[in-house]
Amino acid sequence: MVNFAKSLKNSLYKGFIDNTYYQAGNYPPKLLVNNVKENETVLSTLIEELENCNGFLFSVAFITESGLATLKSHLHDLKLKGIRGRILTSTYLSFNQPKVFKELLKLENVDVRLTNLKGFHSKGYIFDHDKYYSLVVGSSNLTAHALKVNYEWNVKLTSHENGEIISHFQKQFEEVWSKAECLSEEWIDLYEKDYTPFLASDKLEGTSDISEVYTLNPLKEALKITPNKMQETALKEVQAVREKGEKRGLVISATGTGKTYLSAFDVRKYGPNRMLFIVHREQILKQAMDDFRKILGGISSEFGILSGSSKDKESKYLFATIQTISKLENLHQFDRNTFDYILIDEVHKAGAESYLRVIDYFEPNFLMGMTATPERTDDFNIFELFDYNIAYEIRLQEALEEEMLSPFHYFGVTDLEIDGEVTKDTTALNKLVTEERVDHIIDKIEYYGYSGEIVKGLMFCSRKEEARRLSQALNDRGMRTIALTGEDSLEERNLRVRQLENGKLDYILTVDIFNEGIDIPSINQVVMLRQTQSSIIFIQQLGRGLRKYDSKDYLTVIDFIGNYKNNYLIPIALSGDNSLNKDNTRRNVKDTSYIQGVSTINFEEIAKQRIFKAINDSNLTTLKILREAYTSLKNKIGRIPYLYDYIVNHSIDPEVIARRFSNYYQFLLRMKEDILPLTIYENSVLTMLSEEILNGKRVHEIILLEQLLKHKFISKENFVEIIKAVGSEHDDETIDSVQRIFDLSFFTNANQVKYGSLPIIISQNDTYGFGEKVSKSLSENAYFRKMVIDIVNSAKEKNKNYTHKKTLTLHKKYSRKDVCKLLNWHKDEASTMYGYKVKHNTCPIFITYHKDDKVDASVAYGDELLNESVLLWYTRSKRTLKSKEVQAIISSKENNIDLHIFIKKDDDEGTEFYYLGEAVPDKQTVKQGTMKDKNDKQIPVVHMNLLLEKSIEYKLFRYLITNNQ
Repeated sequence: MVNFAKSLKNSLYKGFIDNTYYQAGNYPPKLLVNNVKENETVLSTLIEELENCNGFLFSVAFITESGLATLKSHLHDLKLKGIRGRILTSTYLSFNQPKVFKELLKLENVDVRLTNLKGFHSKGYIFDHDKYYSLVVGSSNLTAHALKVNYEWNVKLTSHENGEIISHFQKQFEEVWSKAECLSEEWIDLYEKDYTPFLASDKLEGTSDISEVYTLNPLKEALKITPNKMQETALKEVQAVREKGEKRGLVISATGTGKTYLSAFDVRKYGPNRMLFIVHREQILKQAMDDFRKILGGISSEFGILSGSSKDKESKYLFATIQTISKLENLHQFDRNTFDYILIDEVHKAGAESYLRVIDYFEPNFLMGMTATPERTDDFNIFELFDYNIAYEIRLQEALEEEMLSPFHYFGVTDLEIDGEVTKDTTALNKLVTEERVDHIIDKIEYYGYSGEIVKGLMFCSRKEEARRLSQALNDRGMRTIALTGEDSLEERNLRVRQLENGKLDYILTVDIFNEGIDIPSINQVVMLRQTQSSIIFIQQLGRGLRKYDSKDYLTVIDFIGNYKNNYLIPIALSGDNSLNKDNTRRNVKDTSYIQGVSTINFEEIAKQRIFKAINDSNLTTLKILREAYTSLKNKIGRIPYLYDYIVNHSIDPEVIARRFSNYYQFLLRMKEDILPLTIYENSVLTMLSEEILNGKRVHEIILLEQLLKHKFISKENFVEIIKAVGSEHDDETIDSVQRIFDLSFFTNANQVKYGSLPIIISQNDTYGFGEKVSKSLSENAYFRKMVIDIVNSAKEKNKNYTHKKTLTLHKKYSRKDVCKLLNWHKDEASTMYGYKVKHNTCPIFITYHKDDKVDASVAYGDELLNESVLLWYTRSKRTLKSKEVQAIISSKENNIDLHIFIKKDDDEGTEFYYLGEAVPDKQTVKQGTMKDKNDKQIPVVHMNLLLEKSIEYKLFRYLITNNQ
């Protein structure tokens, strides 16, 4: 506690007296706001505190279901750890709906009481830690908007358990708590009976202070339908395609974003003499026609349907099913140029013969295709069909940011474990519908709930028989469900959908027939009871509930995560990150701030560890996976992609290809592309640039290459001036280091041979130029030159992720070789660095946090992050306080030796380590100790606390210290 008190004093001194005070502690007073640009939210702080607390007290006037949903998985994890909390709230202004109290009652480890204190309007959160408390007090109620979106001011303070401020808060809380009424079913029944909503408070969650609602007009008049922000942009881009003389355009728009309205707006703008709108299912024809009439206006006789049950062929605006119009007897009743504007909905199906027959027959002035998922698992290229004209593209993340879709709360929950066995790919059917698993499913879907008065849910199962048997089991428990499969008729499906919409069914269970082409906006819960086979199908199924609907404020998605080998696809699907970079995928599990608005992504802790394990166990760079990604991008852009194309199209991380194949040229050969040949030496140069420059970790090499490709020569003086202009290090040591990279003298003999043995760039008379052999190749082989330029362009783009102000960027990942290079060491000494090495006034320290059980006892050091700012660190074994290297580290500050800390979670993370910044030893903690060697003999070791200059970001800290095993 001495260290805590000292750190707290430092924090308070810096926070309240002198912000230049250099001894910053770990508990600074902090203003909490929702900052979209910086991915900062009040919610993230509350979650951090919940994950580490021994108990909590919330005193909040207003609570919404959506706000409570943001914390449910974390409260569940606390329950498993035996940690309880209390929530004090009220019925002030009737803001809190009866249903939110029902949701609060589900929290088994949370006691809830209601105060009738007049004007109760508090907003405070108290977290009990070991010997201290954290307080968050300010303007945020327990609503999703207040915790994630609204402009809020909250102050976070830390107090010793004996502090006066916490005493005041606790005393006030207990005083009100003691007089408050316990939440119970009986209380809720009485409240519900007398409840009168205050100006539909369930729709006013975005209002941070209830006084603001008086300005809202509940009788707002209907406005003329106009394009939303997305549609305005899309319309301009579609028009730009036409103005270029193109006759076809493809619109890629997430499910629920208003593709039909968008197409109607474009038709209104275009003003065709006749229009044809093609869909693949008859039941959505009438809705599409009604939507067009709202936008276009006009008399009803101008609109007609051509389908199995309607044969109106003369209408100005004709809406047809593909099944009907593709029949030759129907098709040939029209002249080829009858329609000057044709639209095809769900155009990713257009590879079918029926679609191609219609497309090949008609000759419109403009053909528009619309889809949410243009990527295909077959060989058909939708992009080629539309001449590679992507008129507009908006995916899930952007659509959520623009508030075009219903917000959602995703819960990755832990699937059942019975007798030590967890649901996996090969689990037998009889174990999927056991009494225990059915109980488990019901428990989870009831705990995580839904928005609205009654559930309207879809459950996706792994196989047809599971859907049928599970439906029967749920019905036996009093639920109203039905299983639908591809074997059921269209009439049966339509009937069941209507029953779900009308509240006569609770759930429809299916396998995959509802992945797309079904529109049930009222769905408020999607349950996934199957492994994720592809990110496309995942998003399709998620999208079933993303349409906005009056009776729901958000969609609940409950994903049962077993020991599936494809679990790694979940963060890929949710984030839209297709880089196939394992590090990116891990980050997207631990940091879900990429989801905008009030939507949240939550993983129960055990489920999260299962995903991490799947990421570690998976091989994301198999030839099959890479070929699929390559083919998809090639189809999209209509040519062989360059590395830069992968970056701008958010596809594979080019480094993934370089690590697997040495360079992109080799990868293209494996793809059997007919490309121009390179010499052995040119291939070696590409390998060097791919392995050493492509990652973009230092801007200097990129700039030098870029300048020489443009001008052939550049003086050292001009090179340094450009480096200065971008704000990077320009000292002699760094400039010399750049030269050693390009003349290959930095590298080991083996790598020098691998990279062609000859200097790539030479320096003569303070002027840089390409080496003779490289220069000759760049002049004579245009394809080689293109490949080099592509690497430079890609590296330049990747470098945007790194700071120019410092050599190393905090919390980015580096290999030992990267560190030797970036710290300006003369040679690559990665192979002899081991845990640390003092050289050139620097000492990088590398730590594998969770050691393999098989590791030799003599290197199984007890390194431990004590908190976000303090690392307990062990030297190598057989070292004493008198050892020269130990003394150098202890006196590093006096000796001007910079200690740089690098940590990776475990060996599954490969050869790269997170950079945690510089550190200094806490001399008071330096101790001589011992450890056992492999023969159980005691051997000396020194340990000490290293104080980090910058605190580790919390999500990374939690990720590092949590053992996945």
